[in-house]
Amino acid sequence: QVQLLEFGGGLVQPGGSLRLSCTASGFTLDDYAIGWFRQAPGKAREGVACISSSDDIAYYAESVEGRFSISRDNAKNTVHLQMNSLKPEDTGVYYCAADTDGDSWPNQPPQLYEYDYWGQGTQVTVSS
Repeated sequence: QVQLLEFGGGLVQPGGSLRLSCTASGFTLDDYAIGWFRQAPGKAREGVACISSSDDIAYYAESVEGRFSISRDNAKNTVHLQMNSLKPEDTGVYYCAADTDGDSWPNQPPQLYEYDYWGQGTQVTVSS
């Protein structure tokens, strides 16, 4: 059974940092492009970062460029999203997703329809 699980969310003050992790069971994350998405209350889910299946090419949305970093830890079958200099507008539920059909493109904004396996999400709240 294929499952994705995110963890690492929480409450942090503005300017703080969090590291989200996405682990998988049933398949190897390194074989696929992985995306991180977020959904703020009352807003549509949006892609914030992704890493390609080959060459580990990373893409970041303009709103998180320079503050977020996506990386793989293949030994642990995990993808991390390091989030620094967090802002209140980064608040939301963060989801990781896997593109197992090869629909996504390196260095392009991750689109929801390109990803076919999703985790249940982890809440990130940035507030003083």
